[in-house]
Amino acid sequence: MTPFLAVLLLVNAAFNVLVWPSFFRRVAKDPRARDAGGRPTRFLTVHAVLVGAALLLAAVSAIVGVLALREV
Repeated sequence: MTPFLAVLLLVNAAFNVLVWPSFFRRVAKDPRARDAGGRPTRFLTVHAVLVGAALLLAAVSAIVGVLALREV
């Protein structure tokens, strides 16, 4: 892997770690996130899964990026 691609993976990881948590905070405050009884709705659940997947991909990108830079 080229150093450019390794750095691109690290930038991707940083972007995801910076953006997705603030997005989830906004989603959690949205009135559609909870029903009248205060229970989480599908809206919140779906977004929680999306954010979790994005953060998992960020972690994988960071690990692969660091490993690739160590090989250079």
